Order: sequence, then structure tokens, then C-alpha cells
Amino acid sequence: MRTILVLITFFISTLSFGQKSELSIFDNLVSKTWKAEGEWGDGTKFMQEITFTYSLDKKLVIAESIGFVDKAQTKLGPRNHGIRQFDKETKTIKFWEFDVFGGLTQGTVFAEGKNIVYQYKYGNSVVTDMWEYVDDATYNFKVGSYENGKWKQVYLSTKFVEQEER
Repeated sequence: MRTILVLITFFISTLSFGQKSELSIFDNLVSKTWKAEGEWGDGTKFMQEITFTYSLDKKLVIAESIGFVDKAQTKLGPRNHGIRQFDKETKTIKFWEFDVFGGLTQGTVFAEGKNIVYQYKYGNSVVTDMWEYVDDATYNFKVGSYENGKWKQVYLSTKFVEQEER
């Protein structure tokens, strides 16, 4: 009888510890810095450097971004502070992105295979940001209108590349 109890305890603990975190879609991004440069569809420059970290025992993903902090797009600095959290009630990953201009973008995040997809309202539109997995050090990055697995319009298309530690 004692042997059976030990085996049951072992299997229960193995199952509990073997489960993936609800935020595991971010595992490849965390503890790394990613950089992208490109141009928006209207010709304005895009530059962003993002460092991802886990917080609160992997209950949050924190994203700290450096980007343009002036309208002329000449000055770089801390631009965004983002939080990603699994919402137990809705069983979705939610995100909040606070920017240096006082704005807040919020929406949901989900995985499509190894791709990470953010969706949020921007004015009257639903906008999608996709980190499309290329390899462990590279993601194609697109921002646009994405419905039913297809891009209807792309506003930005560039690449995030993992940066070497300095």
C-alpha cells in the first residue's frame, strides 16, 4: 500500500511540474534583447529594441522598449513598458503597453504554432502585430490587418533579431 501511495505522489508531482506555463509562448524571447529597424507604410522610420524578462515567478512577462521618443524621430530612449499576463477567467493572455507619450495599448496575445500574435483595437480598427518565427534568433515582424489567418493589409514589415550581449 505504501508503495502505491509513493508512486501516486510521484506521478502527480511529475504531472504538476511537467506542465508548461501559460506564458511559455514567450520562452524564446525572454532574457534576450531584440532589435528591429524598418519603415512604416507612410515612409516614417521604425526602430525598436525590446528586452523581455519574466517577473513574479513567471506570472508576468515584462517588455522594456527603446525607440523614438520625439515626433521628429531623431531621439532614442525608453519608449514603452509592457506587461503580459495570463487571465485565468478568460483563459487568454492579455497585454498592456504603456508609452512615453502617455498612451496605453491593450489587447490579447496568442500563438499560431511558433508565431506570437498580438491583437488590439486602434481607433475603430483591430490591428495585429505578429512575431513570425524564423529561427531562435530571428522573427519576421508584421503590423497590419490580419483576419482568418491572412494579411489584408500590412503597415510595417521588418525583422527582429536577437542582439549579442554587450
